[in-house]
Amino acid sequence: MDRTAALDLTLLAGARTLLRAHARELPQRDDQCGAFCGALALEAAGLRSDDDREPLDQDAVAQAAGTVVSRIADRAALPAGESGRRDYRIAPALIDDPSLSGTSCAGVVRALQRLSGGRLTPIPLQGPWSPATLDGLFELVAELEHPVTLIANVATRELWGAGARLDQLLDYVLDGVDDAPAPDWDVGHFVCVAGRTSGPGGSLYCVLDTYPSLGLGGVHMQPRERLALALARRGMAPGGMLAVVAAEDAAAIRAACAQLGLAEGVWDNGTPVVAPSR
Repeated sequence: MDRTAALDLTLLAGARTLLRAHARELPQRDDQCGAFCGALALEAAGLRSDDDREPLDQDAVAQAAGTVVSRIADRAALPAGESGRRDYRIAPALIDDPSLSGTSCAGVVRALQRLSGGRLTPIPLQGPWSPATLDGLFELVAELEHPVTLIANVATRELWGAGARLDQLLDYVLDGVDDAPAPDWDVGHFVCVAGRTSGPGGSLYCVLDTYPSLGLGGVHMQPRERLALALARRGMAPGGMLAVVAAEDAAAIRAACAQLGLAEGVWDNGTPVVAPSR
C-alpha cells in the first residue's frame, strides 16, 4: 500500500527571481553555459544592468569572463532536440578547437566580481564532493537572507536523465529508489542549483539547466548522490561549485565551508583562462 509522507521544500534566497530570469533567458548561446549561469546569479542579486545601462546578460558575462566560442558550431555537443544559438549580442572570442571552448572557472569568478562592482563574492569550492558535503553546503547558504546562487560545474553523464517521471521522483524521495532515465548527454557543463526537496528516502536538488529541452523548460530534479558524483567529474577535467554570495556574507561562508572540509580554489575545467576583451 502506498503511504503518505511530508516533503520538505527549501528555496535559496533569490530563487524565485532566479527562476524568472532563467525562463526568460533560455536557451544559452553556444559555448556560454558558464556565462549564462553567471548572468542568472547577477539578476538573482538584483543586478540587471551596469552603470552605463548595458544589460548584464550572458554576453556581458562571457565578455568579462574571457569565454571562447568554437569557430564552427559543434552540434554533436548539444543535447537532443537543441539546434544551438549563435545570435551573440557581443561578438565573442573564437577558437578553432571545440573541445576547449567555453568558460573557465576563473573567468566566471572574475566576471561576477567585476560586473557586480564587488557586491557579490563567488566562492569556488573544489570538494571533495559527497552527498554529505553537498547537503552541508546547501544548508549553509540556505540560512542566508541575501540572495545566493549555487553554480555547479558538472559532468552531465552522472546525472539522471532530465525527463524523469513523477513516479520515479517520488520513488526516490520517498523510498530511496534510484531508477530513472539514462543521462541525456555527456559533457562538462555549468548549471544553477535553486532549491531542494527532501523526504524519507532522500533529497532532490532543483537544477536550472541551460536548454529548454532538458526537464520542464530547463528545470529538472537530481538526487543528491547523482549531483555529488556529477560535481566530482571522475575521469574528466575537474569541476566544483561556485557559491555566489553577497560580499558581506563571504567570510562566514568561507569559514563554514572550511569546517565542512571543502577546499576553496578555482579549478581547471579544461577551458583556457583568457583575458577579458574589455
